[in-house]
Amino acid sequence: MIRPLSISASFLLLMLHLFAGCHTANKSPDAVLPTIITEKVHKDSDDPAIWIDQHDKARSLIIGTDKDPDNGGLYVFGLDGKIDRKRSVTGLKRMNNVDIGYALPWGDSSIDIAVATERVRHCLRVFRMPDMEAIDDGGIEVFTGESQRDPMGIALYKRPSDGAVFVIVGRKAGPSIGYLEQYRLAYDGKMSVSAKLVRRFGRFSGKKEIESIAVDQALGYVYYSDEQYGIRKYHADPDKGDAELTVFGQADFMEDNEGISIYDLDDSTGYILVSDQSANRFQVYPREGNPKAPHVHRLIASIPVSTDQSDGSDVTSVSLPGFEGGLFVAMSADRTFHVYRWSDLARKAGLKVKNP
Repeated sequence: MIRPLSISASFLLLMLHLFAGCHTANKSPDAVLPTIITEKVHKDSDDPAIWIDQHDKARSLIIGTDKDPDNGGLYVFGLDGKIDRKRSVTGLKRMNNVDIGYALPWGDSSIDIAVATERVRHCLRVFRMPDMEAIDDGGIEVFTGESQRDPMGIALYKRPSDGAVFVIVGRKAGPSIGYLEQYRLAYDGKMSVSAKLVRRFGRFSGKKEIESIAVDQALGYVYYSDEQYGIRKYHADPDKGDAELTVFGQADFMEDNEGISIYDLDDSTGYILVSDQSANRFQVYPREGNPKAPHVHRLIASIPVSTDQSDGSDVTSVSLPGFEGGLFVAMSADRTFHVYRWSDLARKAGLKVKNP
């Protein structure tokens, strides 16, 4: 005989069901589904970056962070979503965000690098691509002398005029002016990277924090999410000054505006995608702004996605095997990263796809 559940057992099952579904309540039934969901990281996925292999695009990689404070890491994934355990780096202290830089001058040649924030140790970690060889002499300290030193967001910029490579870093908390730091990276002559502080800049509303940062390499702008306030825009070149160019998206998000990524159609047009974290969607803005107003970025589309509470994302318009027209990757709170064909997202939102 099957006995009915007691009131207490029924109540417990109800609570478990509600708890399990609390993160997915805002998912749209017509969300775009990923082509691939990566294998799970150890504990707490946070931010991805895409490295393009210029010689063999099939060997391109996705780097994803794990924020575990004791056994965090940088996980390396192939385009099939499988973890490359030989190249993944673990045992790190709360890896937050990661970005990729190409052709850093290195003696008589150049190298590609992955740069990430190691939050607990207040430092940057720099790895040579694609083998993930550490070239930072154990870490580069940031925000020295500051009361709040926990680095979070990161983005790389390469200046076209002289090839200088810079890293822009955000933190967990900071002042209303000068919240971010920018460093110039260089080869130190001893097989390591050195970093020189070149400026402190950037306004902060004080509402929550600044984590996601993205650089438009071709146009020379840096964008960052002042969470629960808006997206701020500055020149990426420190020689062009610290004036804020615009703030946008202030009424477009359910709660936190988070991960930023930039899809280029050509050298000047394309899309800025920003995670509407609690709504499980990405808001889309014109990269070029409005006609005759390049710093006016108004919402043009919303893309519902399968991710849960996405913090970070990256996108490329380079066609890769299985991802003609580009690849978009976004973190999901279930310890994975969701990998999409850009053409699927574009079709959903009525956006364009870059010609191969």
